Amino acid sequence: MATKSYNIAVIPGDGTGPEVVNEGIKVMNAAASKFGFKLDYQNFDFGGERYKRTGETLPESAIAEVKKFDSIFLGAIGHPDVKPGILEVGILLKMRFALDQYINLRPVKLYPGVETPLKDKGPADIDFVVIRENTGGIYTGVGGAVQVGTPMEVATQVMVYSRPVVERCVRYAYEYTRKRNKRKQLTLVHKNNVLTYAGDLWVRTHKEIGDQFYKDIKQDYNHVDACTMWFVKSPEFYDVIVTENLFGDIITDLAAIIQGGLGIASGGNINPEGVSMFEPMGGSAPKYTGKNVINPLAAICAAGLMLDTLGESAAAAAIDKAVSDTLGSGKIKNLAAGQMGMGTKEVGDLIAGML
Repeated sequence: MATKSYNIAVIPGDGTGPEVVNEGIKVMNAAASKFGFKLDYQNFDFGGERYKRTGETLPESAIAEVKKFDSIFLGAIGHPDVKPGILEVGILLKMRFALDQYINLRPVKLYPGVETPLKDKGPADIDFVVIRENTGGIYTGVGGAVQVGTPMEVATQVMVYSRPVVERCVRYAYEYTRKRNKRKQLTLVHKNNVLTYAGDLWVRTHKEIGDQFYKDIKQDYNHVDACTMWFVKSPEFYDVIVTENLFGDIITDLAAIIQGGLGIASGGNINPEGVSMFEPMGGSAPKYTGKNVINPLAAICAAGLMLDTLGESAAAAAIDKAVSDTLGSGKIKNLAAGQMGMGTKEVGDLIAGML
């Protein structure tokens, strides 16, 4: 029987992105060796340095090229010499929309030995998943501005959603909740008391899909402001959350802090029928570039998430266990850059060695 092989497009990006990507690849290779599959990588140089050199963010030809890969592994985008927004919109958002990565998947898990700012909460209390709709809503850029710079300036930015866009996200969330098979509860987060049109569309879709196809899943609803409160007060209440784009962007940053910070938070931009992209949630941290002090755990967790989405669930579970066991052992003193008690490469070696 032929060994299964996956082609991975790698975008190391800016700052410390290449360093954390290297450790993610190191761990993935160890998992591939153990579980009997093959990974082939091709690097792409999209990021700040290329933009400074050529004026290009993400050329159209690049979209066609990355569509040929099984998945994309991203380090970080953000360069101190490039105005904020240019790279983020020109690379990240463009990729997300062009590849129709309509799901943003954000596991929120407190590992043993990791400090959370929540008093009296531990790993048993913080273990849920946020599924954020990733290609609709306010981020589609529908709107405009008139009389700019005058006392009568008006700006609009519209939350745009169609039933098909909402429904495919909600269906994915129900399927994920069933597969996760923990509390079997799907919480919709919105603000339907004031966003009556868009909110009503999400609420009705959530109920209708659940009632018809997912009777085994408990339905729940939170207003987004209440959700931020419950994240802090009772995170153990949650299993899987589904929400629209803007609200998802906000609550996942709060979620990252309660799981120990951006140094451990990873996510996936997923097209279940196409090419997905996985990344650590932290930024490019340019001041730490090349110093071997940045924490690579979020990139390692993103690598595990990628393998799971590709169907290599046993390898993904082994990476998760290796991260959990390593953090529980106390060998890594702190998740902050320069405070781990070992270097970036040594953390990668440690996790790979656990496999």
